[in-house]
Amino acid sequence: MHYGYQRVRQIQVGRKNQWGGVTSFVRALRYVGVAAVVGVLAGGMETAWAVPKETSTEKAEHLRQQANPQLFNDWTFDKDEVGAIPKGFVAVTSGDQRPGSWKVEAQAAVPSAPNVLLGTSGCGECQEILVAQGFQYEYPDLVVRIQQGGGAATGQVGVVFGMKDAQNYYATVVDVSQKIIQVVRVIEGKESVLGRAAIKPKPVEWHTLRVQRNTIISKDFVETFFDGSLALSVEDQALGVGQVGVLVRGESSARFDNFNAAPLYSSRPLSAPAAY
Repeated sequence: MHYGYQRVRQIQVGRKNQWGGVTSFVRALRYVGVAAVVGVLAGGMETAWAVPKETSTEKAEHLRQQANPQLFNDWTFDKDEVGAIPKGFVAVTSGDQRPGSWKVEAQAAVPSAPNVLLGTSGCGECQEILVAQGFQYEYPDLVVRIQQGGGAATGQVGVVFGMKDAQNYYATVVDVSQKIIQVVRVIEGKESVLGRAAIKPKPVEWHTLRVQRNTIISKDFVETFFDGSLALSVEDQALGVGQVGVLVRGESSARFDNFNAAPLYSSRPLSAPAAY
C-alpha cells in the first residue's frame, strides 16, 4: 500500500510539473506577444494607416458634405433646353484633342421622356467628360442608363468619380459592342487600368450601369454592376473626394438618361481602426 501511495504521489507531482511547464510556456508566449505588439506599435504607428489619416477638421467637413441632402441627385434632363448642355454641368476635354460635343436631345422612346443627354467624341484618343458642378462625393453610388451609339463607330461610355480635374479622376467605362468593362485611374494625365472584365449585355436597347465606391475599415474599393449583375470589383485609394460625371471616349457617341448620384456616407469609418 505504501508503494501504491508513493506511485500515486509521483504521478500527481509529475502532472503538476507538466502543467506548470505548459503554464510557464503560455505565460512566456503572452509576454513575448505583448512585447512584439508594443514594439510594432512603437515603431510603426504612423505608417500603419492604409487610408490617409484625416485631420479632425477635414473629417468633420467631409462628413458634413456627405450628409448634405443636395448630394442626392436624379438628373433626367427632361427640363433642360434641347440642343444645349444641361444646367449645372460643364464639358471637359482631357488632353489636347479636338473637343467633342454634349447636348440635350428630344426623344420619345427613352427611359425618362422626353429628353436624353447625347455625348459625342470625335477622335480615337479623345476623352469627353461632362461634370456635375458643385457636388463633392467621397464614396458615391452612381447609376445611369446608357445607350451606346450604333453603326461602325467604336468607343467607350461610362461615368467618372473622385475627379479633381481633367488630369486626375477615376472612371468606369464600358464598350457594349465589344462586351468589355473596365475601371481606370488617371493621375497627372497618366491612365492605369485597375481592372477589366467581360460582360454579357442583356438584349435591350438601354443598359444600366451602376458604380459604387465603398470602404471597409482600411480598404477602399470600387464595385461595378452592369445590367443588374456585379461585373467587376477593384481596390484603390489613390484619390479621395471629387466630382462625378459621365464620359464618352474614342470615336463614339452615347446617350444617357436618369443619371443618379448619392453618397454612401453611412459606410465611412467614423473613427480610426483599432491598432491590433
